[in-house]
Amino acid sequence: MSRCYTLNDQHEPVPCDLLGLESVLADVDKRRVGWTEIGSIIVSTVFLGLDHNYTGKGPPILFETMIDRGDGWDEQERYRTWDEAVAGHAAAVDRVRSECP
Repeated sequence: MSRCYTLNDQHEPVPCDLLGLESVLADVDKRRVGWTEIGSIIVSTVFLGLDHNYTGKGPPILFETMIDRGDGWDEQERYRTWDEAVAGHAAAVDRVRSECP
């Protein structure tokens, strides 16, 4: 099973070689699911291109949301699909907004 993936036009992961991975990683706009700034806090969700499912069981984990509250990327959640990543990004943004005064 491939550990490297790119995205097709429907945002579906497609196995690729290292050259394909290099091209998707070089184009941040193609792999960015979401970027939201709330004051000084940043919520970023991206396609990783490398499978982060280290168990080898189940589908690849290829997307990640991270939150930077000004002291580094201190929160992280990972997903299997683009749609899960979109929903996860929205949930993270909602959570951060609810914590802001």
